[in-house]
Amino acid sequence: MSKTTENIIQLDFSEEMRNSYRDYAMSVIIARALPDVRDGLKPVQRRILYAMKELSLFPDKPHRKSARIVGDTMGKYHPHGDTSIYDALVHMSEDYSLPIPLVDGHGNFGSIDGDGAAAMRYTEARLSAGAMTMLDHLEKGLVEFVPNFDESEREPSVLPAMIPNLLINGTTGIAVGMATNIPPHNPAEVIDGVVAYMDNPSISLDELMNYIKAPDFPTGGAIINADDLKTIYQCGEGRIKIRAKAEIETSDNGRKNIVITEIPYTVAGNKTKLVENLVSLMKDKVFDEIYDVRDESSKEGIRIVIEVKKDRNIENLMNGLYKKTALEDTYSINLLAVKEKQPIVFHLKSLIEEFVQFQEELYTKEYEHLLHKANQRLEIVKGLIRATDVIDLIIEVLRGSSSIKQAKECLIHGVTADIRFKSEGSRKEASAFDFSERQADAILTMQLSKLIGLEILKLHEESDTLIADIEHYMKVLGSKKELYKVIKSRLKTYRKLFFRERKTLLMNTELAEYIEEVKEEDLYILVDRFGYTKSIDSASYARLNEDTLKEFTHSVFMKNTDKLCLFTAQGNMYQIKAMQIPKCKIRDKGTLIHNLCKLGKEDVLVYLSFEALFESQLLITTRHGYIKLVSGAEYETNRSVVAATKLEDDDCMTGITILSGAQMLSGNMKVILLTEKGLSLGFSLDEVSELKKNSRGVKAITLEPSDYVCYSNALPSDQEIFTYQDKVLKAKKVKLRKRGAKGQRAQLE
Repeated sequence: MSKTTENIIQLDFSEEMRNSYRDYAMSVIIARALPDVRDGLKPVQRRILYAMKELSLFPDKPHRKSARIVGDTMGKYHPHGDTSIYDALVHMSEDYSLPIPLVDGHGNFGSIDGDGAAAMRYTEARLSAGAMTMLDHLEKGLVEFVPNFDESEREPSVLPAMIPNLLINGTTGIAVGMATNIPPHNPAEVIDGVVAYMDNPSISLDELMNYIKAPDFPTGGAIINADDLKTIYQCGEGRIKIRAKAEIETSDNGRKNIVITEIPYTVAGNKTKLVENLVSLMKDKVFDEIYDVRDESSKEGIRIVIEVKKDRNIENLMNGLYKKTALEDTYSINLLAVKEKQPIVFHLKSLIEEFVQFQEELYTKEYEHLLHKANQRLEIVKGLIRATDVIDLIIEVLRGSSSIKQAKECLIHGVTADIRFKSEGSRKEASAFDFSERQADAILTMQLSKLIGLEILKLHEESDTLIADIEHYMKVLGSKKELYKVIKSRLKTYRKLFFRERKTLLMNTELAEYIEEVKEEDLYILVDRFGYTKSIDSASYARLNEDTLKEFTHSVFMKNTDKLCLFTAQGNMYQIKAMQIPKCKIRDKGTLIHNLCKLGKEDVLVYLSFEALFESQLLITTRHGYIKLVSGAEYETNRSVVAATKLEDDDCMTGITILSGAQMLSGNMKVILLTEKGLSLGFSLDEVSELKKNSRGVKAITLEPSDYVCYSNALPSDQEIFTYQDKVLKAKKVKLRKRGAKGQRAQLE
């Protein structure tokens, strides 16, 4: 009976999870989400461009179906789904996203309005002139080729980018635990900066920024915190504020129009949503100054017209638009890229330094390739020139040979034993042949037309040219200065090809405060038992009958410029601006109060306006029997939520009584407390101290174990009844004692 030996590998689960997650994270970082610092491309972009080159989709060739490009890319190089590939292809064609698009799209490739591209079966594409600067000289062996995912093909690990694509086109990418966000820059400025660095590698950041002033977005606009750019370029991360370009025009009807001609880069590809937001703000009366909003954009450019009502402060309105809409936005910069399979945050100068080092490698390999090819060709040309001088003897060798191999051996080694010659003198001369193998092959394939005098002259001219080229190539390879001359010369050519004026303005502007022009009016805030709230004007409220009012658990009178304050049992105060509560008809459902503030599951005890709160005092009682008076002015804040009181663990507020100034001055108020076990206690309000809102309070009643306060109120001493749990109780049955005493059982009904 055979025994089966099992190999059991014991692994620590946490260690295995850690290793697996690390491998996954690195795969996303290196192979998916982040660009290479050398060519500025993510793997999917690089593979798309290479697949298009393999399909010969050059700028002078016809467009090809995008589906074919996506299929080739996915099947050969990038097996991660056709949607991600097509999205990357579309993005590389967007002239409103990239200063130098890498794909020339034909058909519906989307728009700046936010329209999506048509399906890949409908669109066509080919490489752009910009893409050719990334792919030229690829056949010269300038970069390393690696096996693809299934080792059936080979692909370049990086493209021989001849322009600083990472800085010019920028990129965005989200990996695991890190992200990159590199803004686009002006091609001419970046190339000027690269040339300046090559002229002076020790150039300072200030000097470099004389050339590369700031990001330059294809959508234009303005950067309004230009002074922060030096710090951002120095440390590789930071935030810039982008603002739309606006002009003031006067229409035929005498109204002033705000005309938006350039939008922030962050809105590129989503202009329609921006316009819809402006229309929504107009309809909701957030900006009562706006009369109409129109999108008059066309192929000539962007034109969003905001028509302003007469005699309104147009500058104040513009400040409000910048504050409340995407006409001013923040762009976070993070100069993160991959170098030697490691994600690194670069600064401006180091990005240029990496590009220049990459160019040195590329141009060195290119000129080594050119030198090798020139030497090979010179060897052949010299062989052909020499062959024309002894052509009669070579013909005699060919006629006397029995095979091409025999003739080739004679040309290379002078072997003549088996070859028939007309004379011994010819045999002797042929035995001295010492052509190289490459020369021998060229001679054997040489056409008779090469024997014409003019053709022989061309061979001599080609020889002279090749010798001069070889000297030039060796000079370039032998001197870094000469190599830099070649690099700068080609960069200047690209500068002319891709030159465009800067579009994004630079300024330093302090945000002017927007003063909301709101017409003050009275309104009522109504809240039903399900938590739905609405606001109605005072005239509508006056028309409500008693039965309708009973549908609402809370009704608060306030101004539309005021704030609604909510005190919860959990010890917090929430604030909601009255203007944020939607105006509704009485039969409309309204909006859940939880959607207007982060109330969660907290229980609201009191609703009141801030104006009423500010002029009052609050009597706060907690479940554990603590009590205090707090001035309403303590709760003046711009925050949407603050702590209303200090609570111990497991404690909560059980009662909040709003006391007006007149009630406090009367000095004739008593506090009534009821506990869960049916005990009651009364004492004078004068015994309660006024404290800060962040204090715990003083003891109101001595409780028995497991008992707690379930009701508290402050009543005028002459008030005979009060209501608790829908029951009418007699106040005089609650005996007055000292604060902090034990409660007494009493029949209150």
